[in-house]
Amino acid sequence: MSEIAKQMEKKVQEIVPADAMVTKVAMLASEVVVYTRNMRLFLETEGLVKSLAGQLKKRVHIRSDNSMLMDPEAAKKRMQELVPREAGIDDLGFDSEFNEVVIEAKKPGLVIGKHGSTLKAITIETGWYPRILRVPTQPSPVIKGIRYTLLKENKERAKFLKETASRIYRNDTKGTDWVRLTPLGGAREVGRSCFLLETPESKILLDCGINVASRDRAYPHLGSINFAIDELDAVIVSHAHLDHSGFVPYLYQYGFSGPTYCTAPTRDLMALLQLDYISVLKKEGIDPPYKDKDVKKTMKYVITRDYGEVTDISPDMRLTLHNAGHIMGSASAHLHIGQGVHNLLYTGDFKFGYTKLFDNVHTRYPRLETLIIESTYGGPRDIMPPRYVSDKRLIQSIKQTCERGGSVLIPVFAIGRAQEIMLVLEEYAKRNSWDIPIYIDGMTREASAIHTAYPEFMRRNVKKRILHNNSPFDSDIFIEVDKTKREGLADEKSSVFLSPSGMMSGGPSVEYFKNLCENTQNKIIFVGYQGEGSLGRKIQTIGMRRMGGSKTIPLNIGGRTKAVEVKMQIETIEGFSGHSDRNQLVNFFKKLAPRPERVITVHGDEKSCTALAKTLGYSSRVETNTPRNLDSIRLK
Repeated sequence: MSEIAKQMEKKVQEIVPADAMVTKVAMLASEVVVYTRNMRLFLETEGLVKSLAGQLKKRVHIRSDNSMLMDPEAAKKRMQELVPREAGIDDLGFDSEFNEVVIEAKKPGLVIGKHGSTLKAITIETGWYPRILRVPTQPSPVIKGIRYTLLKENKERAKFLKETASRIYRNDTKGTDWVRLTPLGGAREVGRSCFLLETPESKILLDCGINVASRDRAYPHLGSINFAIDELDAVIVSHAHLDHSGFVPYLYQYGFSGPTYCTAPTRDLMALLQLDYISVLKKEGIDPPYKDKDVKKTMKYVITRDYGEVTDISPDMRLTLHNAGHIMGSASAHLHIGQGVHNLLYTGDFKFGYTKLFDNVHTRYPRLETLIIESTYGGPRDIMPPRYVSDKRLIQSIKQTCERGGSVLIPVFAIGRAQEIMLVLEEYAKRNSWDIPIYIDGMTREASAIHTAYPEFMRRNVKKRILHNNSPFDSDIFIEVDKTKREGLADEKSSVFLSPSGMMSGGPSVEYFKNLCENTQNKIIFVGYQGEGSLGRKIQTIGMRRMGGSKTIPLNIGGRTKAVEVKMQIETIEGFSGHSDRNQLVNFFKKLAPRPERVITVHGDEKSCTALAKTLGYSSRVETNTPRNLDSIRLK
């Protein structure tokens, strides 16, 4: 037993009643697991676990001692008797390393029971502690694969969590007399976000992404760090988009064995995107930087956290994730460094404004000295229209195009923009007659399924619909595409194709474009950011210069590059972005409490980053920095 576990066991024995019958205390990462032969005492003594957690200043789990566990087959039978059939149990998995039973159900509330009565009965009668997971409304191979892997690799994961606890609570601490930040990617650019945060004691990566729109600047500058990769204490992933999570498996391929912290939806969605990224590169004849097995390996090292949970991640850093409002599970990371020496907020990508999917970004923190803020739309002209205007314009544009016999291609990010646009279309269709087929292609269907596994991360009205088995993403107006019939669909008139990738860096949106672009009746509508160098940005540029300049664009057709004339209409509708526009960025800063002493602008092109820094520095009299990649900033 580690020294910290011995200390915790001593404290637990001092705090709990004598008849608690505690047999063992384990430290798993930053959490305390107490094993007991008297589970009933902990379940029925009001406030005991809460008091224990408060005095230990750790998250506490109570589990039955091995001697109290019912045989899995008998336990399964008893659980099926205790849980109503209407709960829709899809699977039961027994995890003997953590003395838990993983129950996957369509209606988790019925497994829990009124005031937790069913959950208590299962625990007391069988000894196994139920961990309840929601089954998505549509099949999700990614969720199924992750849950299966975590159960199958439970011994290895238990070992990893114990080793993580030893690293977090190591004794030879060096103190925290300085704090330094070095951008390894994502400074004065959009793509490959990766920021190294260091103290004398700790080394943390804030995101580790790729630039899918670039070949020569695709990956962060990991080669510039002056230590071995296995010396990293942790990686924090703000959200699943590849420009923030896409290079994480590479770390594990090359020796990293520490934890990656993120929300549960981010874990599942980033696996989906990483696997797709590998597939897209292979189709283009490019060797991916990692393999499918590295994505699978990564999942074993992910530690998920809900919003608001405080977690020790190193001897002198404590992490709390908060809602960022950008995509499902997106989080701003607040770090409490060195017993209050410094407090930092990394916003990641965030939305300070209305969306149909998510609540607004969190703005109130206990302490804050340094703010690292995204600047995607930080330029003086980056002002978006009100959402109701954008919604109305989108519907009108689709209807006008389809009424004249044309079809509409909407390239979308499979995660975030796709679901936002689906909600707009589904809401309109519910209130009005709608006979235009909307084809959902690529990862969008599975990404939407993953959304339904985590309704608690969405706005109340969307959450309520999912909980009542009325998911808007399963509406009859949406038709899932069989990829073998994709080419024939492009010949259909008066249709809408909602397809990734959003920047047309690959995926079915490119295939649809090839088939639709030479018909003047058709239209492409951009509803999200188009990165510099991406095919989407090039098409956008053609739309902006209709009165002059070339209208051709090189495309890979049948293995050969061919210049294709773009005759279809090109339209960009602002307002749907999961990013904040300039006004929203400034208003977020004004709303932020407390006011930070220093602001670092990142995740925007050079003009956007510098413009936002000047505005915030001038209006608020705070120190601002706009670093370049590899420019280190001493924060303390």
